[in-house]
Amino acid sequence: MVSAALEIMGLSLCVIGSLLVMVACGLPMWKVTAFIEANIVVAQTIWDGLWMSCVVQSTGQMQCKVHDSILALSHDLQAARALTVISSVMGVLGLMVTIAGAQCTNCIRTEYVKARVVNAGGAIYIISGLFVLVPLCWMANNIISDFYNPQVPPSKKREIGAALYIGWAATALLLIGGSLLCCSCPASGNTGYSVKYAPTQRGTQNGDYDKRNYV
Repeated sequence: MVSAALEIMGLSLCVIGSLLVMVACGLPMWKVTAFIEANIVVAQTIWDGLWMSCVVQSTGQMQCKVHDSILALSHDLQAARALTVISSVMGVLGLMVTIAGAQCTNCIRTEYVKARVVNAGGAIYIISGLFVLVPLCWMANNIISDFYNPQVPPSKKREIGAALYIGWAATALLLIGGSLLCCSCPASGNTGYSVKYAPTQRGTQNGDYDKRNYV
């Protein structure tokens, strides 16, 4: 029961984390306009994402443009694109592997093998979380470095967007859920060895053993 509860809890956290990775990958709010110095009151806000850039007017209108060329993007955006997509694919793969070895399914009969399959699914989710953590930290480091760089004009400075925070939350869920799945172990009652006991010999009324026991 404890192992099954760990599997359900770990799988739930991993599924939510994978969905958040996909949301963060699609959102354009990785970098947002920094309102500093003369930019306190502006007529528009700029969002930079992995796939598009958006301009939000003060009237509420928003215009987005998809990035024309992959090679024209910065190195951090290119790496973030690749790693987040890989992380999303690994999340789907981890889900299929974990379900195949879960105790609530009959895809695999042997309890020991099922537990090891669930452990493999947890390892996949942990790797998926690490894959999405790398571009998040890389992007955040570049944003902070440019923000405090005096050579970068104020109009080019950016702040950390909501997509990065969603990605960090997804990473935490993936790492925690994957660790719970890795803690799954086979049931203690199913050790793979069968023990057979000999039948008890019955005695007669005069204290002697029944002759049928010697046949």
